[in-house]
Amino acid sequence: MELKIPDLCLVVLVGASGSGKSTFARKHFLPTQVLSSDYFRGLVADDENDQSASAAAFDVLHHVASKRLEAGRVTVIDATNVQPQDRAQLVAVARKANVLPVAIVLDTPTEVCLARNAQRPDRDFGAHVVKRHRAALRRSLKYLGKEGFKRVHVLRSESDVDNSTIVYERLLNDLRHETGPFDVFGDVHGCRAELEELLTELGYTLVRDDEGRAVDAVPPGERKAVFVGDLVDRGPDTPGVLRLVMGMVANGHALSVRGNHEEKLVRAMRGHKVTVRHGLEKSLEQLAHESEEFRLAATKFCDGLVAHYVLDGGNLVVAHAGLPERYHGRASAKVRSFALYGDTTGETDAYGLPVRLPWANDYRGSAMVLYGHVLTPEAEWINNTMCLETGVVFGGKLTALRYPEKELVSVKAHQTWYENDAPFPPKAVERAPDVLALSDVTGLRRIDTSLIGAVTIRAEQSASALEVMSRFAIDPHDLMYLPPTMAPVATSQREDVLEHPEEAFAEYRSARVGQVICEEKHMGSRAVLLVRKVGGAIYTRTGRAFFDGALGTELLDGVREAAKPLFDEFATDWLLVDAELMPWNAKASGLIREQYAAVGAAANGALPVAVDALAAAAARGVDVAELLARTTQRASNAAAYSAAYERYCWPTDGLEGVRIAPFQLLAAEGRTFHDRSHLWHLETLGKLEGPLFQRTRHLVVDVNDPEQVAAGVQWWEELTAAGGEGMVVKPLANLGGRVQPGVKVRGREYLRIIYGPDYTSPENLSRLRKRSLGRKRGLALREYALGIEALERLVRGEPLWRVHECVFGVLALESEPVDPRL
Repeated sequence: MELKIPDLCLVVLVGASGSGKSTFARKHFLPTQVLSSDYFRGLVADDENDQSASAAAFDVLHHVASKRLEAGRVTVIDATNVQPQDRAQLVAVARKANVLPVAIVLDTPTEVCLARNAQRPDRDFGAHVVKRHRAALRRSLKYLGKEGFKRVHVLRSESDVDNSTIVYERLLNDLRHETGPFDVFGDVHGCRAELEELLTELGYTLVRDDEGRAVDAVPPGERKAVFVGDLVDRGPDTPGVLRLVMGMVANGHALSVRGNHEEKLVRAMRGHKVTVRHGLEKSLEQLAHESEEFRLAATKFCDGLVAHYVLDGGNLVVAHAGLPERYHGRASAKVRSFALYGDTTGETDAYGLPVRLPWANDYRGSAMVLYGHVLTPEAEWINNTMCLETGVVFGGKLTALRYPEKELVSVKAHQTWYENDAPFPPKAVERAPDVLALSDVTGLRRIDTSLIGAVTIRAEQSASALEVMSRFAIDPHDLMYLPPTMAPVATSQREDVLEHPEEAFAEYRSARVGQVICEEKHMGSRAVLLVRKVGGAIYTRTGRAFFDGALGTELLDGVREAAKPLFDEFATDWLLVDAELMPWNAKASGLIREQYAAVGAAANGALPVAVDALAAAAARGVDVAELLARTTQRASNAAAYSAAYERYCWPTDGLEGVRIAPFQLLAAEGRTFHDRSHLWHLETLGKLEGPLFQRTRHLVVDVNDPEQVAAGVQWWEELTAAGGEGMVVKPLANLGGRVQPGVKVRGREYLRIIYGPDYTSPENLSRLRKRSLGRKRGLALREYALGIEALERLVRGEPLWRVHECVFGVLALESEPVDPRL
């Protein structure tokens, strides 16, 4: 039995315990290709049968699988995988990597599984477990295709398992063995005469049928034609173009990828409801005069075209609308959509055409990408990509690129065959890498990130950020990163507190994060330190200079002197550090004076007087007991409110009294550090010594260990009882993706500053427990992803505007209407 699988895929073995999955995996795959759940349990718990370690084991397994698939390596998952929710997570891993998931089901009889388990001393969990696995598997069999598995192989007996072989197949888009040379043609759009002229110009010999129609073109030497799609619509002879290209492909003289116009034509020819516009009406009218046999053949041909090709050992990629490097040679709905339509904002312009994002500006891949789709007056190189759609049907020209010679050959349109909905775009103008443009940051934008994919920035968010960035921000050359907002912990249901660390530990436990680090939360102002051997900047989380003039220079000099050991350790001329600068009043004195101190002064001035007056009234026999008790409590709350914010303020004289608590080393020359554990960051930054620096106290907690969780809670209680703001809980391993990078757990008295003196009254706490955290948590994930993306682009040496769009995106998201108290 041949089990055919793509040569890049995620293979999911499905079967009950004892079905022979591990033996099958060892027989057919390399040891490095197989990720076993048992092995990963042993890796994280020193015991392959410790089921309590399953969550952590699968978390690591999924991470390793993702990395292998991202690197283009076949990966096999050896686990029971009989439950739909377990398979769903693996299908999601495959989709994220844009590879096909394949299921191989070992439907081994129950009695065989039981007999095998009986021979293994480590499988003493009883027959009921196997029977449960088998029942779940039988329920799942008919649904595997619907779950997303593109191929499902079911082995129903020991004989099937023993006699099966794995056969690898190339993906349809994998033509790396085709080495050319090639002639790559831009969008033809039914312009048969111009196509014949260009083929002749390139040395092809046209072959005609008895009626004089071109049905093939024989290339000179070993060359081969490659068409970027959109053969059809708008022009005068779509059937003639199809007849010619179909013949060339059938005879091995050409390749063609699918364009969005072929996509729509196929749907129309098969009777689906489509909007007939943008030249489709021309094709339908012309094809109506052809024979039924030709129409069927043309429809089958167009429907059989793949979305992109990888050619010449991976050095050349052809896709109708272009393709970023991460999609080359991959197979998914996302890859296909990009190849057909490109990256659009979802908006239409004044001419009713889609607004497309300039993906080629961001391209840094080694493969040459040739494409069409987007009308351009001249074919020009942009980062090793070229668009060959030069508008022949609109009166422009038909262009081909000779590969590998990189020679452009064009013929002019014989006339304007179709009036374009929009004027020809102007010729692109190159710009220096450190030049910023307003168009980089305005309008609706999508910024690709390595952690969570694309982040959308709405036009109104961009407009809000533009005001702050253009008026107040430091030089963009120094503004490399902005820190993300931090999400609060889930609201506690305890009677006396709004936030409690148990919710943080539970959140990470449910996300399969085994260890977290609790870091003391410093009550000051967030500061990002760009420390250069010469120069630098210290700025706020909105991109403004932290201190102006001599004080800022003196502070930066002190940090630079302390950072000398780190300059040497990382062989760098600059460091980027995330920190908290204290005291609070060093930067926020105006806010404290006008907002907090004013409230405290008014309350502490009025309420004690009111208490005295009510007490005197009560002494005279007036029944004001309830009002007196409530006012007394409010006076006590007001005193606690003032005491709370005063803890975080102290006098400073120049830098005397100023403290910096660094907690993350963000980047240095040529490298980022977001993949290092938080302990590494704290230990590394602990090398910054001197009166300016304050260490960040911390505690590591295993969220699956009740004693360590209790210790974490106790530590938080001690911190907050001593006047501390609280703590930040983060995954120890510094995870990214969809797991919150950190949650803040603030103390009861600190929250009095945020929510007001009387927030602890039962009626207020009851109301505040209904606070909505979803939007804030979503912002935290997106801003963190943008920050990491900015750092990665920076250390790769990408143009300034590429880094700046991520930094600007963080500030733009900050304009999202979210409760500022969260």
